[in-house]
Amino acid sequence: MISVDRLSKMFEGRFQVIDDLSFSLDKGRSMAIIGPSGCGKTTLLYILAGLTKQTGGTVQINGNKIEGPSPYASFILQDFGLLPWKTVVDNVRLGMKLKGIPMREQVKKADTLLKELGLEQHRDHYPARLSGGERQRVAIARALATEPILLLMDEPFSSLDTLTRERMQEMLLDIRKKNGLTMVIVTHSIEEAAFLGDSILVLGGRPCTVRAIVQNQGAGSEGYRGTDSYFTTCKAIRKVVEAI
Repeated sequence: MISVDRLSKMFEGRFQVIDDLSFSLDKGRSMAIIGPSGCGKTTLLYILAGLTKQTGGTVQINGNKIEGPSPYASFILQDFGLLPWKTVVDNVRLGMKLKGIPMREQVKKADTLLKELGLEQHRDHYPARLSGGERQRVAIARALATEPILLLMDEPFSSLDTLTRERMQEMLLDIRKKNGLTMVIVTHSIEEAAFLGDSILVLGGRPCTVRAIVQNQGAGSEGYRGTDSYFTTCKAIRKVVEAI
């Protein structure tokens, strides 16, 4: 599904952010990316989305080289990226509108997703009236509306309180399984990485390189947060991160 080979990224011809980075991710699997602030995690997501061009190496998604905005991916930003002057339903429609999908189909799909995510009562509200968790669900609905096969997320739950964050994580896993999505999430939380990622890519250094890929067999299973396997995975990630 995702194949990254010897990826590098340099800004302004002299500031190298990523160097010789390689990894792969199978279809329908999830990967959490963790590492120190400023190490290139978000830049990597933008490259995977085709929104930033790498300096060297190759990125393939579904066997196709990414050389521009990817038709396979949807991107959820850290601040949700909702347009404050548009209603909830119009925010959800945005990606479909840009793809030229007919209006009737846009509205039908948006209303279906809002109902599935428990947001139908907020259909005609503006984002300012919503809680953080509700705004995040709108962002997820907008991402799903274009029927991606790859979901990219940049610290999507960082602004939420602990209980809301955990509920959103569980909802995200349900959505991923239901839709067969491949998922890549950037996070600063070791616990979130261990809960969401089938594998955890630990980045570090300047320019950043792969410090470890931690396999996480039980990720997302029912009750996983309370298992020995979960705590073992958290310890393994922490050990690598603390050594950076």
